[in-house]
Amino acid sequence: MSKFIADKSFFELFPNAKLGVLLIKNMQNNESPVEVRRMLVDANSEAEKYLVKNTLSENPVIAVWREAFKKFKTKKGARCSIEALLKRVDTGNIVGSINTLVDIYNTASLKFGLPCGAEDMDAFVGDLRLTITEGGDEFFAIGSDRNEETYPGELCYKDDEGAICRCFNWRDCQRTMIKDDTKNAFLIMEIVDDRIDDLKSALEFISENTKKYLNADVYLHMLDCENNEVEL
Repeated sequence: MSKFIADKSFFELFPNAKLGVLLIKNMQNNESPVEVRRMLVDANSEAEKYLVKNTLSENPVIAVWREAFKKFKTKKGARCSIEALLKRVDTGNIVGSINTLVDIYNTASLKFGLPCGAEDMDAFVGDLRLTITEGGDEFFAIGSDRNEETYPGELCYKDDEGAICRCFNWRDCQRTMIKDDTKNAFLIMEIVDDRIDDLKSALEFISENTKKYLNADVYLHMLDCENNEVEL
């Protein structure tokens, strides 16, 4: 059985980080029902509460990730996924529907101001690791046909075949993306500050709604520097 492992190299950078993992199994993913689409629309409006500064990067939920990204090698212009979502809110480019699972976790990201990502567990090759890489890991971003390999010293999620999410929580790969026919998903939310209550609330929100709208079996795991792996 494969594992997810948050490597020592990650916790050397972020010793107080917490990782919330949801293993979402036997789900019935598809086009979002009206209720989920409505939740996502409402969350776009709710997220405006995080935009308290005129300069996007100075807003606290974004600034903490700007600082975090200075600690490892990144691709030029790479930003945390929550910044990408809030930038869309700031410019009126609403975060729209993709499929039920993605819509649920994007809703949670917007509501709680935290990054979130999910991958198709059945597409993993070997163990999944969050680690500083030596570089050269194959990576095809969603929607791209060009291999953009990881850099030496980059923090990424990777398995035995290549990178799954580059620059910590910036961009996902095509190989493990969540599709309408995905049955088993690995979902993760990260904090590098002290927002543990928000993290727990966001994970509870996702868990409740994946059970309700995807008829899924959901398993929650909280990881830190002393409890850093989970069987998938």
